[in-house]
Amino acid sequence: MRIALVAGETSGDTLGAALVEALRRRYPQAEFAGVAGPKMKAAGCIAWHDIDELAVMGLTEVLTHLPRLMRLRADLRRRILEWRPDVFIGVDYKEFNLGLAKQLKRAGLTTVQYVSPQVWAWRQGRVRTIGASVDLVLCLFPFEPAFYREHGVQAAFVGHPLADQIPMSVDRAAARAELGLDPEARVLAVLPGSRRGEVEKLADVFAGAAELLAARFPGLVSIAPMVTPALRDLFAARCATFAPQARVRLLDGQARCALAAADVVLVASGTATLEAALFKRPMVVAYRLGAITAFLLRTLGLVKIKHFSQPNLLAGKELVPEFFQEAASPANLANALAHWLDHPDEVARVSEEFEAIHSRLRCEGADRAAAEVAELIATRGVPA
Repeated sequence: MRIALVAGETSGDTLGAALVEALRRRYPQAEFAGVAGPKMKAAGCIAWHDIDELAVMGLTEVLTHLPRLMRLRADLRRRILEWRPDVFIGVDYKEFNLGLAKQLKRAGLTTVQYVSPQVWAWRQGRVRTIGASVDLVLCLFPFEPAFYREHGVQAAFVGHPLADQIPMSVDRAAARAELGLDPEARVLAVLPGSRRGEVEKLADVFAGAAELLAARFPGLVSIAPMVTPALRDLFAARCATFAPQARVRLLDGQARCALAAADVVLVASGTATLEAALFKRPMVVAYRLGAITAFLLRTLGLVKIKHFSQPNLLAGKELVPEFFQEAASPANLANALAHWLDHPDEVARVSEEFEAIHSRLRCEGADRAAAEVAELIATRGVPA
């Protein structure tokens, strides 16, 4: 059994690693190869390319790297077709993976997209392209398969592996002890993103918000888990300029420990918002794109949803404050964070909502995804 996978960012590496482990339980002798990060490599996936080579965000930002990305995709297409895997699985990173999957499907390979593109949110016409690119979409959220069924695309809800990995109840005191934090302190966790472009756009405003909040709440402890040493250096420099009094403590990784220890979270839009919700922590979410990208999204009316953070999408209403583009200012973010700290009754209410979300998503996601892949492989004539 040969299984090719391509993940393009940190969250995809986490999902991909859990899926590799679940598939290996079904196929102990299987070989895994493709584009992988450290977690997928540790799970046994051979990396033809490293995940960092794909870490690009935004519509216009991609253009700068487009020639390199096209060469990389051409190399992957060649290697995968030579290797002839039983299935190709694109793990998130939709624009890159769907284009590659379409080429592979035309060449006769079985293809899967793990994590649905937010086609139900914007550019809904893309659903036809998805159907032409993959044989199956594995959906992390329960409302997604119905949309695909309406358009004749095979899709299955498999739950979210993060909901399985994170316990329903988290020990805040233990997390603080592990990080050496005062058990009685107010703690702010700052998560500005896992990609360089993301951090570059949010670092100044996140640091500024931490500074304002520290002035408002004396004794506040701010911690910032960083994915890589390079991002740590970048954010440290911005904090030195924009948050000298906040004294933000930078952590090497340890994002989940930071979330467990926190009273409130300032977070970039993305998978980290779901993690914060699964830890039952009140949060404020920010999202910034390049100016041209944001202008195109607004002008062309491409976005079809009211909310962009995962907790709000899952709840179908605003559970947590969201700030997009210029609205993501230090003052707006600090005020929204202060509101959580000043209103423990609202924190308790939103925690109950997060509990319900956690329960819905907690269904052994990686194993269900592996079962769906195994069934698909079996229908293609390969014994499962």
